[in-house]
Amino acid sequence: MTNASEQQFVLRRAIAFVREAVQDNEEDFTSGPIRRALGLLAIPMMLEMAMESVFAVVDIAFVSRLGTDAVAAVGITEALITVLYGTAIGLGVGLTAMVSRRIGANDPARAAEVTGQAMWIGAILSIVIGIAGVAYARDLLEIMGATEAVVDQGVGFTAVILGGSITIIYLFLLNAAFRGAGDATVALRSLWLANGINIVLDPCLIFGLGPFPEMGVTGAAVATTIGRGIGVIYQLWYLMNGRGRIEFHVRYLQLNLTLALRMIRISLGGIGQFLIATASWIGVMRIVSIYGSSAIAAYTIALRMMEFVFLPAWGLGNAAATLVGQNLGALKPDRAEKSAWRAAKYNAIFMTFTGVFLLIFAEFITGLFTSEPDVLRWGTSCLQILSIGFPMYAVGMVVVQSLNGAGDTTTPVVLNLICFWLLQIPLAYWLATETQLGPNGAFVAIVVAESLLTVLAAIMFRKGTWKLQTV
Repeated sequence: MTNASEQQFVLRRAIAFVREAVQDNEEDFTSGPIRRALGLLAIPMMLEMAMESVFAVVDIAFVSRLGTDAVAAVGITEALITVLYGTAIGLGVGLTAMVSRRIGANDPARAAEVTGQAMWIGAILSIVIGIAGVAYARDLLEIMGATEAVVDQGVGFTAVILGGSITIIYLFLLNAAFRGAGDATVALRSLWLANGINIVLDPCLIFGLGPFPEMGVTGAAVATTIGRGIGVIYQLWYLMNGRGRIEFHVRYLQLNLTLALRMIRISLGGIGQFLIATASWIGVMRIVSIYGSSAIAAYTIALRMMEFVFLPAWGLGNAAATLVGQNLGALKPDRAEKSAWRAAKYNAIFMTFTGVFLLIFAEFITGLFTSEPDVLRWGTSCLQILSIGFPMYAVGMVVVQSLNGAGDTTTPVVLNLICFWLLQIPLAYWLATETQLGPNGAFVAIVVAESLLTVLAAIMFRKGTWKLQTV
């Protein structure tokens, strides 16, 4: 076989495998080659996370045409919403751990019952957040240090996003259940649908195209909420029809207080670790805001690109979490550990290449979103500094997610507290205000904190106490 023929053969096999991964399948992820199981889960999960990041990139791409204050308004709101994301993802951590363990033990009925309790928890939480978000949208922006002009532009965006929080919470929760069961393609399709609608509606509602009203920044929030809402409707339709590995029926919506409290207990660690992490990013945003709207806009643009990279990598971590949970449920702890380290290796390779790309093309990428000199300068330096730590972030993502997949959500809470609150925030403030680095000091602090988190998480994972967790 010639080299050209060999390359074509490899390419055809790769395409066939990707096609298989994005289609529904009945694969048993607790047996067979780990590389195959990881690939079948990771490909749709990485694409799913990429789709989630598209929301942010699309919004900022259109909103950037409205000026620096508009970008800053979205950036500050998104920093606030990371708390909501953290809560939804944290609940999803507990749900994924419980569902994956039961699917691994070949008990889909109990997995469905767990999912029903998650829907109750999500509904109650979204009502509380929605009411508070609409009532205090302006106050929240002012607390974040936004100027009067930024507040005026962003208050509608903030109110709509927080008021429609049920779409965010359910999208994350139901996708966590599907991922835990191994039905990652369902989660992917729901985000394809949601993003497609958002991409169409965004310019229409922001700029008032055709029969649509011109809503400015608020239009981006309305488009995103509608898109997510339709994605949730698709998830519920799939779930209620008893499709996939979760054999869901209406009777599983009956409240089981004992099971719901158990999920909350497991999820508290997940919520805690993500709230600690996301609150630290808000803290960094507050420190950066000392340097004005240009610095905030630069940080916002850089974060958008980071999300675009991090979320696919996080998808590989989610795949590892599912494999760890299912293999522990199948009483195969050694296979669970091997799956985690294999995923860490692949993620490190992916993130290293991505980091080099961003390091080289940071200015060009930032220039796609702004032409203002100060925003371009700060945004470029932010991307370059953060990209240096990509290989470390990659391993840390997988290891932490593997601990979560096992149900050990307490260890990441402690590590996040040490690395983000005790190290990152004080270091960011000192470097940004007491040295010549300016905003770059805050970006350097992020790299240092994330790298330390990876080292500590790897040490704790090797101890193996996570294998003894019960969910």
